[in-house]
Amino acid sequence: MTDRDDFPPWHIGLARVALKIATIAVAVFLILLIMDWAQRRAEASGSDGLMLGVMIALLLGYALLLAVPFVPGIEIGISLLVMKGADVAPFVYAATVIGLSMSFMIGRCVPYRWLHNFLADLRMKRACHLIAHLEPMSRDERLAHLTKRLPEVIVPVFNMGRYVLFAVLFNIPGNAVLGGGGGIAFAAGFSRLFRPAYALLTITLAVLPVPLLVWLVGSQFLASP
Repeated sequence: MTDRDDFPPWHIGLARVALKIATIAVAVFLILLIMDWAQRRAEASGSDGLMLGVMIALLLGYALLLAVPFVPGIEIGISLLVMKGADVAPFVYAATVIGLSMSFMIGRCVPYRWLHNFLADLRMKRACHLIAHLEPMSRDERLAHLTKRLPEVIVPVFNMGRYVLFAVLFNIPGNAVLGGGGGIAFAAGFSRLFRPAYALLTITLAVLPVPLLVWLVGSQFLASP
């Protein structure tokens, strides 16, 4: 990738961005619609077998939603824990790990040119040049470049503790402004600053506390004010 100044006309770029956002929004809406319809159908029938199938479908839908940036997937998972309690906690945990891991790996596989083109549609010239500059770098070179403007006292902490920071971001209140769990995982994968095995282990441990507590003591603490 080379630095480019051939940005598309603003109306074409804006239309392409709007189309991408609309496609994601429609996909999310359809998943939510199908999940709601299936749950109502299962509750009306009273069939245990159908209820099990719907629960599996709900968890798969939850995993897919969680992988989408800026979708409040964690909140959906907590809602499932509150409604279904300890019995569903291991399955919610597994679906959470699958969804976030999927988002991380998708981010890692997305080529830098994809983001470059997206930013070009928004006419973000400096960001495009940064992406073009970072692409050929190794992970260590990229990390050094991104941290060179940080205070020297912070750089070693960031270099050695970025997996801890990665885990903390999943659990801080209001992380939806950072893209939610899916957005955080996608950005971490896209940055190429995290080794996949360590990142997936971090995800596995970071999302464990709440489902484990629900499994051990019940969901009452989630519903309390």
